[in-house]
Amino acid sequence: MHDPRVLLDPATDAVRKLARRGHALDVASLEKLLAARNSAIQRGDEARAESKRVATAVKGAAPEEREALVARARELKGVVSAAEEEHRTAEAELQDLLLGIPNLPADELPDGASDEDAELVRTWGEPQRFDFTPLDHVDIGEKLGILDLPRATKLAGPRFAVLRGKGAALERAIARYLLDLHTQHHGYTEFSVPTLVNRVTMTGTGQLPKFEQDLFKTGVGDRELFLIPTAEVPLTNLHAKETLDLEQLPLAYTAHTPCFRSEAGSYGRDTRGLIRLHEFSKVELVRIVDAERSREELEVLLGHAEAAMQGLGLAYRVVKLAAGDIGFSAEFTYDIEVWLPGQDAYREISSVSDFGTFQARRAGIRTKAKDGRRGFAATLNGSGLPIGRTLVAVLEQGQQADGSVRLPEALVPYAGFEELTPA
Repeated sequence: MHDPRVLLDPATDAVRKLARRGHALDVASLEKLLAARNSAIQRGDEARAESKRVATAVKGAAPEEREALVARARELKGVVSAAEEEHRTAEAELQDLLLGIPNLPADELPDGASDEDAELVRTWGEPQRFDFTPLDHVDIGEKLGILDLPRATKLAGPRFAVLRGKGAALERAIARYLLDLHTQHHGYTEFSVPTLVNRVTMTGTGQLPKFEQDLFKTGVGDRELFLIPTAEVPLTNLHAKETLDLEQLPLAYTAHTPCFRSEAGSYGRDTRGLIRLHEFSKVELVRIVDAERSREELEVLLGHAEAAMQGLGLAYRVVKLAAGDIGFSAEFTYDIEVWLPGQDAYREISSVSDFGTFQARRAGIRTKAKDGRRGFAATLNGSGLPIGRTLVAVLEQGQQADGSVRLPEALVPYAGFEELTPA
C-alpha cells in the first residue's frame, strides 16, 4: 500500500509509473479524500484544544460567565464528535482507494504487458535435442502409470491431478530435496503454517481486496477464511503489526504447502496436465529485509531459486518481466523459465519478486534501527520451486527413447530409485 502524500508528490511520478502497468491513478479522488481526512483531523484537533481551554476557564469563571462556557463546551463536544465521524469516513474511503492501487513498477523494467515483452537476462544449460520425438509430461506420465487425470476429474473436476506409486514418491522427493537445499545451504528457516487464513492476512500481502475472485473462500462458524494461493501469504504475515530490529534482518523463511487458485480468467490456457491446477504444492521462499538493500536481496533470492534448478540439472533461462506483466504487489520481478521439450518452449517455473515496502505497509511490518530510525521493511518472495512444474520438467528433460525417465542425481537419494520405467 502507498502513502498518499508520496503518490501525489510530483517527484514520485506515480501517474506515469502506474500507467506503464495499465493503471490510471485517480488523482482527483485521492486529493479530495486526503484533503477531507486532513480537514477533519484539523477541525477535531482545534475543537479539542479549545475544549481544554474552556474547561480551564469554567473552573475560575464567575457564575454569570459559567453558563455560557458550559454551553460552549457542549457545542465543542459535538464538533469533536462530528469531526471524528468525518475522519473515520474519509479514512475508510481513502484506504479503500489505496488498497486498489498496485505497486509502482521499477524504471529498469522493460515496457510492455505480456511475456513477449520480457527481457532475456541469461540462460543456463542446453535444451536437449533428442533422436526421437519427445513427449509432453502427460503422455510420459500416463505411459509410466504414475499420472491419472481421469480419476482426478472424477474426484474433483478438471484441473486436479492424481499421482500414484513412484509418481507420488517423486513428488515427495522433490519437496524434500528443495527444503533441504534451502534450509541447509541457503540459510532459510522452515515453517509449518496454516493454509487457511483470514481476510486481514490476505490483505496484508495484496491478494485482497482486488483478487477475491481468484481465491477459494470458506469459513468456520462466523469466521471467514481463505485457502492460501501461496505460502508467501502466511510467511510474510508472521510479522504483521510487528516492529523488527533492523540489525536482525534479513529474515529468510521457507515452507512447503499446498496452494489453491481458482485461476479465474485463465480457462482455455494450460488445461492439459500439471501446468495450471486448482491445487498444487510449492516450496516458497520469503525474505524480509532492510528496505535499502531490497534489490541486492532480490539477486540473492534469485540465486537460491537458480541453485535449485542447477542442482537438478534442468535447462532454463531468466527473464526480466515487463512493467505491465508483474504482479499487483511487485515492483520488480524475474521469471525463471524451464525448458520443456514436449512443448518445444520455455515455460515459467518460478517468479522472484521485490515488493519494496508495499506489502510491509499493508501488513504493518516496521523496522527500528539502533540509532532510533524507524521505517518499513521490504519483503521479497520467490518459488523455490513449485513441485508440480518441477516434476513436469524432470519428466520431459529426463525422458529416454525406450519410454523411461532418468532422474537427476540430486533426487536419487530422496526418491530411492534412479529411473522411472513404463508400467
